[in-house]
Amino acid sequence: MTPDLDSLATALYVRTDDLLKESPHLAPWRPEIGIEPKLSDAELVTLAVMQALLGHVSERRWIRYARSHLRHLFPYLPGQSGYNRRLRKAADLIARVNRLLATDTSLWTDNVWVVDSTPIECGRSRETVKRSDLAGWAEYGYCASHSRFFWACGCTWCAPCTACPLRSR
Repeated sequence: MTPDLDSLATALYVRTDDLLKESPHLAPWRPEIGIEPKLSDAELVTLAVMQALLGHVSERRWIRYARSHLRHLFPYLPGQSGYNRRLRKAADLIARVNRLLATDTSLWTDNVWVVDSTPIECGRSRETVKRSDLAGWAEYGYCASHSRFFWACGCTWCAPCTACPLRSR
């Protein structure tokens, strides 16, 4: 872990923790009496954002990476299933923090944005297409880079030009 990424993780944790203290209703519901989670909601959001920033799509691999490289920042890391469950319950909080962070930066008011669209594979067989609930959304197409047909939904990514990864190379 680089010191810059450590600083980013610390700043993200502090900002999220402050947001939760100002607006406790944003946190996922928890009963008054019960076991206090070992990983706070602010730590969970920090882990989720760092997972996205570092490009880890597999939660199992991310937890394994975090255990070996981020132990100094997070004394407790849940298992993959516990992390997944907590992430799903905190989806609204993560979206709110992402929006807050976006509006805190000058990137929010940037007038040049880059848009990229990528197909996300939903299935490969015709049987999958027939029984799926994505019938009105996904389309069947051919991916030349993988040399196969698949059924997919389009995922569109929008970002200010100053946030493009190629710009920093």
